[in-house]
Amino acid sequence: MARGGFAQWGNDLYTGRRSYPIVQKRRIWFSIVGLFSAASILVLVFQGLNLGIDFRGGSEFTVSGVSNTDEDIALDTVAEVAPGQEPHVAQVGGDGVRVQVSELDNEQTNELQAALGQAYGVEPSEVTSNFIGPTWGQSVSMRALWGTVTFIVAAALFMAVYFRAWRMSVAAIVAMLADVLVSAGVYALIGWEVTPSTIIGFLTILGFSLYDKMVVFDKVRENTVALTEQTRSTYAERANLAVNQTLVRSINTSVVALLPVAGILFVGGFLLGAGTLKDISLSLFVGIAVGATSSIFLATPLDVALREGEPKIAAHTKKVMDLRAGLAAEGVEESVLAAAASGSAQLVPGHHQGHTAQPKRRR
Repeated sequence: MARGGFAQWGNDLYTGRRSYPIVQKRRIWFSIVGLFSAASILVLVFQGLNLGIDFRGGSEFTVSGVSNTDEDIALDTVAEVAPGQEPHVAQVGGDGVRVQVSELDNEQTNELQAALGQAYGVEPSEVTSNFIGPTWGQSVSMRALWGTVTFIVAAALFMAVYFRAWRMSVAAIVAMLADVLVSAGVYALIGWEVTPSTIIGFLTILGFSLYDKMVVFDKVRENTVALTEQTRSTYAERANLAVNQTLVRSINTSVVALLPVAGILFVGGFLLGAGTLKDISLSLFVGIAVGATSSIFLATPLDVALREGEPKIAAHTKKVMDLRAGLAAEGVEESVLAAAASGSAQLVPGHHQGHTAQPKRRR
């Protein structure tokens, strides 16, 4: 789409000349999100996350200055020195190899350290070893869990106070949890190692997700001020208009955020083999993409589903639909009714929010 065409498309969405029935088709989006969430749960249960040594504890060896970074060399060496181990081997930089195994005693540690140096043809000083106990891993896991829970609770309270609507808060939190669940499912499916950098990435996802949803919800609140004082459109239709009005902003924000992350993922993960860059960039890339999508197709439709259960909103919706049915019976042009039903109906400039344009009648 040309730049002028994209700008015109965005302008049409904002003014209401063009509208997509996103909220009206919420059952479809809920089904898709439910399917992806169920798939993610199955992957996490049956395949699980590939937890790094910081979480499970164990011994880590780093071989530097190697001319051949073939991972099979490390796998064969571990199999000879410590049979029964399931090592995690990764390339570090352009000339380094990292080997992680379960806890070894001092004799096995020294033997494996010497064997790795010999296998890769480097001096013993180029092979370093590090031990991380299971207690440390449990501590890191609990801190990550508490950090996530604290963020979610604080975000829920903040949104409930800011929007003065607990249903918006619930919708945003559910959408954020879906973002993390799907992102974790993708991470488990790929099989990359979960490290503290990954947790940082997931926490960053929550922040981005919350920001994007607040932008949309702020527009929903603006569009639904004094909702019951007019009878032209329902809460769902005005919320749908808000989603369409913020659609271009959500796309632009996501693309701008994804481009540098994609660069880091490609360079750090596939060219340099840098573990930390790869861990954090993958979680960010998947999370930003999922978070932007859920802001459009999950958060606001879920808020509408919750709000339509309120007696005041339900009564207003019925009043609008009854009035619309009466106008249709009187011969009001279908284009006028269709515009209102799609959420693209606009207030007449210069009129109070409770006033609407007089519909044209067929002669």
